[in-house]
Amino acid sequence: MNLPEREAALRRMLERTPPQVPPDLYDEVVRRGLRILRRRAAARRLLWLALLAAAVAFAIWASVAQPWVEPPSTTTPPVSDW
Repeated sequence: MNLPEREAALRRMLERTPPQVPPDLYDEVVRRGLRILRRRAAARRLLWLALLAAAVAFAIWASVAQPWVEPPSTTTPPVSDW
């Protein structure tokens, strides 16, 4: 199909009357859209809650394990009285 044939086919399609849309389609689309928005909001809340739980778990672990403290040396005995 060359360019003039495609243009003619497009013109024929545009000259036809558009198909009838079911009257309850709008209500269906709005209902589905609201459901999708609610699911996204719930997923977003769940992810924020998981992030908060991970941060709290890390803070608790860090306060108990204290990874920034140098472990005591076990290679030499402590110095006693001279």
